[in-house]
Amino acid sequence: MSSAIKTSPSLTAQSLLASPQVKRAFSFFETNASAITEEQIQICSVPASPFGEQHRAEYLSEKFSGLGLSQIEIDEEGNCIGLLKGTSPSPLLVVSAHLDTVFAPETDFTIVRSGKRLLAPGIADDGCGLVALVALARALQTEKIKTEGSILFVGTVGEEGEGNLRGVRYLLTRGNWASKVDAFLSFDGPGVDRVTNQALGSHRYRVELSGPGGHSWGDFGLPNPVHALGRAVSKLAGYTLPREPRTTFNVGRIEGGASVNAIPEKAAMEVDLRSGADTELHRLDSFFRRAVRQAVDEENANRRPGDPLLELKIDLIGERPSGETPSDSPLVELAVEATKILGVEPRLDQSSTDSNLPISLGIPAITLGAGGTSGASHTLAEWYDPTDRELGLKRALLVILGFVGLNQK
Repeated sequence: MSSAIKTSPSLTAQSLLASPQVKRAFSFFETNASAITEEQIQICSVPASPFGEQHRAEYLSEKFSGLGLSQIEIDEEGNCIGLLKGTSPSPLLVVSAHLDTVFAPETDFTIVRSGKRLLAPGIADDGCGLVALVALARALQTEKIKTEGSILFVGTVGEEGEGNLRGVRYLLTRGNWASKVDAFLSFDGPGVDRVTNQALGSHRYRVELSGPGGHSWGDFGLPNPVHALGRAVSKLAGYTLPREPRTTFNVGRIEGGASVNAIPEKAAMEVDLRSGADTELHRLDSFFRRAVRQAVDEENANRRPGDPLLELKIDLIGERPSGETPSDSPLVELAVEATKILGVEPRLDQSSTDSNLPISLGIPAITLGAGGTSGASHTLAEWYDPTDRELGLKRALLVILGFVGLNQK
């Protein structure tokens, strides 16, 4: 890993904390707290549903341009990119947050204030991460802080749901910056204590069943797609989970049918499988696929003689790799020391974020909270409280400058 860290992460963080340039940037975060919150409101007022992030990417691109970043583009996958050049192109650190939310296009994204809280879908996930990109870039430019290495600010698409990390996948494997990135840092949600260095693997499936359909009374006995899905869900719910590693499953969406008195022609469900270890994830995956086929076979076995069979289609709609940036990696150690030096006890964490992809490629990567607090994530009642947001921004600045290097000449 190419890095500007020349001493221990602890000494690096302490040295940065004593720098007049860093002190000015810290003061910038404090005195501009209200402006940063207003910027977050503006960002989150631009809808960014899955596969519909273009307008928010364009908004962020305009911000990057106004901040004086170079090589600004919205790439072929939809990521918004801007470069802050250092005295050298290397090391190159990606600093990112995701543009997309989990919410449908018709969602009302209007921000409502309730005391200190901001309420809106996606206001924390990942509105607070996106505004962190803008705030950090503005602080670096306003306070004329020069770096040795370079920083690539990126708003990624496709982090949520069926996006399947398509944005960061393109960025690091097929885009203009592929093979040039030395390390990766993403902001996802609030908080200051967590340092996510472990990638939580997941498999996501869409199961579709189709049959002849018919009248609930007159055609009773025809194989029923919804009944088959019910059998499959019941089998999955009975799966014996291990104590360790943590492993979960969720049927997040189920659909089908046209009337209470009609046997459906079609039914579908979407399922999320997760585990902290690849071996257990693959074991759960095998059980799930087997359970679905058994459920369909059982439903078909009960059909009347001569009735057509249910047809099954299983599609893998999401596959997130697992892995880990070791705890003794300079990037992780720097984030831990930066957290401690600000008076917060750090916590190494495992989660499913954009960092999954670079970790799987062998690129050191971590995900950090961007400060503040939140609740009701992924619901219409999602809220964010920016109180003490500056702690998250200060930590981020220490990590960024610790990795790319502060040019004090």
